[in-house]
Amino acid sequence: MARVYNWQLGREMSYWYPESRPKRQFAAVFDTNKCIACQTCTLACKTTWTSGKGQEYMLWNNVESKPYGSYPLAYDVKVLEMLNSGKWTGKVYDGETIFESAPAGERVLGWRPEQQDYAYPNCGEDDCAGQVDQGAAMMALPHMSWFFYLARICNHCTYPACLASCPRGSIYKRPEDGIVLVDQGRCRGYQECVKGCPYKKVFFNPMTGTSEKCIACYPKIEEGIQPQCFTNCIGKIRMAGWISKQQDAKPDNPIDYLVHIRKIALPLFPQYGLEPNVYYIPPIHVPLSFSRQLFGPGADEAVKAYRNAMNDPDLAALLCLFGSSEKMMPRWKRNGDDVYGMDDKGATVVKVPRNEPVIVRPAYDQLYQITRTNCP
Repeated sequence: MARVYNWQLGREMSYWYPESRPKRQFAAVFDTNKCIACQTCTLACKTTWTSGKGQEYMLWNNVESKPYGSYPLAYDVKVLEMLNSGKWTGKVYDGETIFESAPAGERVLGWRPEQQDYAYPNCGEDDCAGQVDQGAAMMALPHMSWFFYLARICNHCTYPACLASCPRGSIYKRPEDGIVLVDQGRCRGYQECVKGCPYKKVFFNPMTGTSEKCIACYPKIEEGIQPQCFTNCIGKIRMAGWISKQQDAKPDNPIDYLVHIRKIALPLFPQYGLEPNVYYIPPIHVPLSFSRQLFGPGADEAVKAYRNAMNDPDLAALLCLFGSSEKMMPRWKRNGDDVYGMDDKGATVVKVPRNEPVIVRPAYDQLYQITRTNCP
C-alpha cells in the first residue's frame, strides 16, 4: 500500500494507490441548519438519472433524519462499530481508517447491505411522540428531543473506497475535475464497490449487472452549471464549486473560505479516511458529542462561528450566496451590504443583498378601505 497525506486526519495514511490529485477538485458545502427535508433534491435527482428499470431503489441523493435515519439502513452505525469509532488527539486522528483496518485478503473494511436495508428511505424517521413531564412549563431549550436533516450525495472522495476496492479498475476519478465515475464497460457487477463505500453511495443495478452512482451532474458542471439537486433545492442549503489544497486556499474562493479559512464546513465521517469533498455546516441545536462523531473535532468551533455569523459581515454575506444562482460561482466578494458571486474571470454572476428589506404593512389599508387580518 502507498502512503498518502490526508489533511482531514492531520497525518499520512495507507491507501492502495499513490496520491494523485486532479487538476481541480469538485466540492460542495451543505448547510444542515437550513434543510427542511422537503426531498425536492431527491426527486430532482431521481427523475433526472434513476427512473429506469433496476434503479427503483437507487437514491443518488437522499435526505435522512439524524440520529435515527439512514439510507441504506444503519450504513453509518455498522461501519463505526467495525472501526471501533477511533480516537482524535486534537486535530490528528489516532485511530485506523477503513483502509488500515481492513482484514487480511480485503482492501477495505466494509459490508454489503441486504436488499431489505434499502426499503426505508426516510420513512417516519422524524415523527415525534411522547410527553413532557410536569407540562410544557418545565421544558427548557436546548433539550434532548432533537433531530436534524442530513442531505447526502456521493462525496467524490480524494481517496475513494469504491475505487480502491474494485478488482476490475472500473472506477476512476476524472483528472479535470475529480468527479468519481464508473466505467460500466469494464464493470462486471462484483459489487465490491458497494461493500467498500462506507457512505453506501454506489448502487448495483440487477437489470444491467453493473454498478451505478452519482455523477455530480458532470454534463452540467462542464457548462458551468451546478448539479440538479443543487439548483432545485428549496432551502438554498447547497453550494458547488472547487476546493484547493489546504496550503493553497484562496479567500475569494467560497468553498476554500468556508472549509479552509473559516473552518465552518466539515467533512462527513473524516475518520473513515476517504477525504470526502462534500462538506457540512454542522447543526447548531444538537449535542456536540454527536456532531463530533459525524464531522470530527472541528464541530465545536464551526457551530460557534455559525452562531456568530450575524456579527461577521463576510461570513453572513457568503451564506447569502447559497442558492442564489444556478451557475457555478468559483469566486466571490463583499462590497458593503452587497455580496457578489463571480465566475473564473471575475465577471459578476449574481449580486444579492446581505440584509433583505423588512416591510411592515399597517393593519388598515387606506387605498382599499379594508382591515387586513393575519391568519396563522
